[in-house]
Amino acid sequence: MKRLFWLGVGVAAGVAVTRKAGRTARQATPAGLAANLGDAVQELAGAIGSFGADIRAGMSEREQELRDMVEQRSGVPAPRPAAGRHAARPARARRAEG
Repeated sequence: MKRLFWLGVGVAAGVAVTRKAGRTARQATPAGLAANLGDAVQELAGAIGSFGADIRAGMSEREQELRDMVEQRSGVPAPRPAAGRHAARPARARRAEG
């Protein structure tokens, strides 16, 4: 009975090691490396987009604080942008400047 138990343990360990080695070998192929790289680039792009959104939100919040401060100190209402900082200029004009 002991021998049968250890045979089962050996078979289970062999299957686990074989599967792990197969996964590692697949990841080392060019297709596996490309998939890993693609996932990493996609994750980086998402992080950069999220960082940009946080920066824009912080800028808008600070701009509002500054507008409120100007209104409070001067008593003159600060002008409010219609739909963003560059909304009044057409797209062509923005591209020509940048």
